[in-house]
Amino acid sequence: MLKFVNTDIVFQEIPDEVTLAINLSGCPCHCPGCHSPFLWGDVGTPLTTTELDRMIEMHHSITCVALMGGDAEPKQIEVLARHIHEHHKGIKAAWYSGRTIIAPNVDRCSFDYIKVGPYLKHLGPLRSKRTNQRLYRISNGKMNDITSRFWRQN
Repeated sequence: MLKFVNTDIVFQEIPDEVTLAINLSGCPCHCPGCHSPFLWGDVGTPLTTTELDRMIEMHHSITCVALMGGDAEPKQIEVLARHIHEHHKGIKAAWYSGRTIIAPNVDRCSFDYIKVGPYLKHLGPLRSKRTNQRLYRISNGKMNDITSRFWRQN
């Protein structure tokens, strides 16, 4: 069962979106240098569709929900993304995964955005041009790499 530890309204995780970020526990990736190792454990509150609805209804200004983690239960992440689309019209669904690839049995079309890639300290996060991580915008069934949106021109 997916569990969440906390939430926050963020503006930099998904370009051009006001995002409700939901930090999920039980992460199996255990990336060295992880900024949230407390999410490795089986802690938090179950993330049901009822709880998700409550969170979305509390935050009227959001345009996107980002499920941060959930790699231990990718099909459940897909169920939540479909629920967002079916019950909260106009709200986009994003998934931040620490995996290199998305499981083949997950329907990418259930999402508007998917980030893949473990954090590798020597390559840096999405804002680094050297990063191994990638953020994709899903459009018409195609994954379009928009990672360069994080790179600032100096």
